[in-house]
Amino acid sequence: MAQRKTAGKDRPSYRCSECGWTTAKWLGRCPECQAWGTIEETGAPQVRTTAATRVTTAALPIAQVDGTRAEARGTGVPELDRVLGGGLVPGAVILMAGEPGVGKSTLLLDVAAKAADAERRTLYVTGEESAGQVRLRADRINALSDHLYLAAETDLATVLGHLDEVKPSLLVLDSVQTVASGEIDGAPGGMAQVREVAGALIRASKERGMSTILVGHVTKDGAIAGPRLLEHLVDVVLQIEGDRHARLRLVRGVKNRYGATDEVGCFELHDEGITGLADPSGLFLTRRDEPVPGTCLTVTLEGRRPLVAEVQALTVDSQIPSPRRTTSGLETSRVSMMLAVLEQRGQIAALSKRDIYSATVGGVKLSEPAADLAVALALASAASDTPLPKNLVAIGEVGLAGEVRRVTGVSRRLAEAARLGFTHALVPADPGKIPPGIQVREVADIGDALQALPRRKSRPRQGPSGPSEGTAPQEPRMSGDARR
Repeated sequence: MAQRKTAGKDRPSYRCSECGWTTAKWLGRCPECQAWGTIEETGAPQVRTTAATRVTTAALPIAQVDGTRAEARGTGVPELDRVLGGGLVPGAVILMAGEPGVGKSTLLLDVAAKAADAERRTLYVTGEESAGQVRLRADRINALSDHLYLAAETDLATVLGHLDEVKPSLLVLDSVQTVASGEIDGAPGGMAQVREVAGALIRASKERGMSTILVGHVTKDGAIAGPRLLEHLVDVVLQIEGDRHARLRLVRGVKNRYGATDEVGCFELHDEGITGLADPSGLFLTRRDEPVPGTCLTVTLEGRRPLVAEVQALTVDSQIPSPRRTTSGLETSRVSMMLAVLEQRGQIAALSKRDIYSATVGGVKLSEPAADLAVALALASAASDTPLPKNLVAIGEVGLAGEVRRVTGVSRRLAEAARLGFTHALVPADPGKIPPGIQVREVADIGDALQALPRRKSRPRQGPSGPSEGTAPQEPRMSGDARR
């Protein structure tokens, strides 16, 4: 029995060289990171205990802690400061992720140049490009500064050496997946390497009071690549989104220890770089002299920021037994639900046998239910070939029973619509405070909302003596009682 216990105590263990997962037996594939051939024998586990040591810095009552050292300072890019909660906090570590080509490097190079001054140096470390390539981009976007230092390195020890030499207040690392440590086994970008690189830079940031921005890659699904532990270690996680064929870029806060996580920064990507948009609603609207059938405006909330967006729909006769349903910028499931509600509750039967195309303007993506009413009205307008009244916005969630439900932030949405010159709005019941300059009509169901469509002009009839005069088109109307 004694020999059996000793043999069990000295049994070797196995560890994955990529993610560090341990097991008591060898496996061909790591169950944690799904990597093949990375399980290696590491010997018997050793039990260690940590003894107490002398305290170097005494604990203080929280009211006596100096909070001025953690005050945020602006980056020079107001839209990014909006998402960060005021700016960069000394010692904070920020992780920014996004798809390739979305503008991460361009935005951070501009931030690095604007944040650098005589008292606060900035170090930009690139592991994906050469120093000459970064210099060409800096010339193009006018991001040159005498206090911005540039280094092209992929070794962690060398990066830490640059920190000792430059002593920056801001470090930008592009990207964390390209830097590796010689003391850790595994290829650059592996879980073990990413964990070691991030841990070393986080320790350096906290010790020096240096703000650090790490660029991270994303997977095919759009999630941040690397171990999930990386997101827990950093202080702020930012996600930059946008269609590569559109100019709009949204920087969204996923995690923020120093501010709110529902703030969104809007940027415009162009040939000269990337610039912040304090009023981005103009990108999502099409200015016309006369209303066009199949269009409806709504106000969406990106975080706490109201944005006016335009929904467009087009219906044509189908040439195939199964009509097409194509969407861009809208959720296909939500559009299908609105089609079913219009057909069943709105008594519009022409939609089931026609090809339907729906999209948004400017590359904005509408995923919140508050855009349901605008989608339904755009589809109904396209089916009847009748334009909605000019300067009208529609806000509300539509249920399967045809009812129009309340949504959050109706007052803020109406205030943004009134600021941009819209005069009429369709909203659910009890919208709250109504800003001056806009007439609001409360609708209970989709039937009430469809009454906003003007009566369609009747076609002329052919009589014995020639075509008779058709009914004159009526003016667009807002039926029902309107509130101011």
